Amino acid sequence: MGDNSNRYPLLSSREEQQHQEEEAHHQIGHGRRPITSPSFTSSFVSDADDIAPINDARRFFKEFSIEAKKLWYIAGPAIFTVVAQYSLGAITQVFSGHLGTLELAAVSIQNFVISGFTFGILLGMGSALETLCGQAFGAGQLDMLGIYMQRSWIVLIATGVILSLFYIFAEPILLLIGQTPEISRATGVFCLWMVPEIFAYALNFPIAKFLQAQSKIMAMAAISAVALVLHTFFSWLLVLKLEWGLVGAAVVMNASWWFIVVAQLVYIFSGTCDEAWSGFSWKAFHNLWGFVRLSFASAVMLCLELWYFMILIVFAGYLKNAKVSVDALSIW
Repeated sequence: MGDNSNRYPLLSSREEQQHQEEEAHHQIGHGRRPITSPSFTSSFVSDADDIAPINDARRFFKEFSIEAKKLWYIAGPAIFTVVAQYSLGAITQVFSGHLGTLELAAVSIQNFVISGFTFGILLGMGSALETLCGQAFGAGQLDMLGIYMQRSWIVLIATGVILSLFYIFAEPILLLIGQTPEISRATGVFCLWMVPEIFAYALNFPIAKFLQAQSKIMAMAAISAVALVLHTFFSWLLVLKLEWGLVGAAVVMNASWWFIVVAQLVYIFSGTCDEAWSGFSWKAFHNLWGFVRLSFASAVMLCLELWYFMILIVFAGYLKNAKVSVDALSIW
């Protein structure tokens, strides 16, 4: 067990590891074989479930087809889920463009600068769960998946409270970095309506990693597809038909993200995840600082990839015709 704790240092707390060691010694003392994870007791066999040697082109294409089907069975729904969720912001921008250049500029800056800053940090911190859930699933400690997700919720919600200040004070921040007063004012009002999306992000990203670790991708894709259809319809209804303007766009955007979160939680709580979700646990509050450090390191790596476009949008606001420049770059 000591060797296993070195290989998987964040899988369980020290108290949990001691309890497992005591239980194993107790079973040995009674003449029983200790129960261990299948991943630790199984040995690697070089020819087990491996592809036979490929000697001709026909055999190659046959095996290629088989492997491609396995890959796309998981990758296809995962790609669709990401595209569908990213499209929520794009659709909001499309309908905002019907309102005017100022409204489109306000939504673009909120979407790519303020929300983009928040999105990058929370997605990066949530991505730390990818490693931990993969380790736990491979080690057969399925109960730790739910605990890791709850631990990530705690860290991300706390981070979201801090990041909400960027939404609340968006107008003075944009004025401080040199954006025009007109765009800053419109963006500031829109950001105030978009505060709820922060906490939808904080819940959704850990949920996504939790489900992906168990290959429950089809459920995520189905929920995202429904959210995309509803988002398109209600954006048209509230923004254009009922003429709610940017307020309508914010209401629909928040509702769409929260629909995804609630639907995924219903799916998890309904018992489809078996041992991976056994309810809320106080264990989620253990080793929080170590989890924060891992999440922060993950966030730094991802943010460096996402923030370059945010910087381009900010620079576009310095051009002579700021509204048109921001609009054009956001559409591109």
